[in-house]
Amino acid sequence: MEQISLRKDALSILAPAKINLCLLVAGRRPDGFHELETVMAKINWYDEILIQPGHGAGIELTCEGPCWAPAGEENIVHRAAKLLLETCHSDADIRITLRKNIPAGTGLGSASSDAAATLLGLNRYLHLNLEQKSLFALAAQLGSDVSFFLNGPLALCTGKGEKVRKLDENFKFLALLIVPDISVSTKKVYEHYTHNSVLYKRLSAQLKLYIEQKKIDLVVKMCTNMLQESCFNLEKSLAELRETVESLGVGPCCLSGSGSSMFCFIESGDERQAIRCKRRIKQQTGCETVIVRNNHW
Repeated sequence: MEQISLRKDALSILAPAKINLCLLVAGRRPDGFHELETVMAKINWYDEILIQPGHGAGIELTCEGPCWAPAGEENIVHRAAKLLLETCHSDADIRITLRKNIPAGTGLGSASSDAAATLLGLNRYLHLNLEQKSLFALAAQLGSDVSFFLNGPLALCTGKGEKVRKLDENFKFLALLIVPDISVSTKKVYEHYTHNSVLYKRLSAQLKLYIEQKKIDLVVKMCTNMLQESCFNLEKSLAELRETVESLGVGPCCLSGSGSSMFCFIESGDERQAIRCKRRIKQQTGCETVIVRNNHW
């Protein structure tokens, strides 16, 4: 499956979710943001964006699908489209349909991915021919994670998350993504975060070593997210959910981003085992669970 497909006068583009294989917080920056070190991987669960000719009304945005998304200028897709058109001095009339399959507030980066897909899609659809460097500059104006989705599929992201170092390792995986019906505020998770500099230094040295050795499997086994304690303190039910899932023998359960989603790797890579585990998790927790693999682009 390719990211972009063309048909007649329309362009369709997929916007993949991501998981954080490891997330470290280096500390609070003078500008109030937190300095991060995180390894992110795209997965094969997507929002879908369709770009078509408009009806003379500038940017028209329609949202549909199983998950809610704001319409109009509040949506990052609209903001990305407006920023790109203004930068390129284009007055094109376009109609964008966003099919929202990935819930917001779950630590899967779907809004950032939607923004990146919009930049990529419109650049192709309108033949703007912007180079990647220019797209990265626009991405940085839209959000910290947007740059990652222009690159990848596996990367070490630092700064606020906007500094992206692509990792060339061909790391294949099969995982269960547990998506509780809980939306967590990223802002609140960071506000309630308590930094542990000793822990950070130890984990950072470990992460750097594994990346240098190209041992992404060992990064996964760290199962570390320094935002987890803050997230679980805000949403006690998520800590209970993690305990329940791990008690089923699925394996270590890791938080993605600032939550609420969690993931467990199926080390055997056996799809049948993944299906059995998914069934057990659904029976015991009632949570939506999605079987995912690494995305190849």
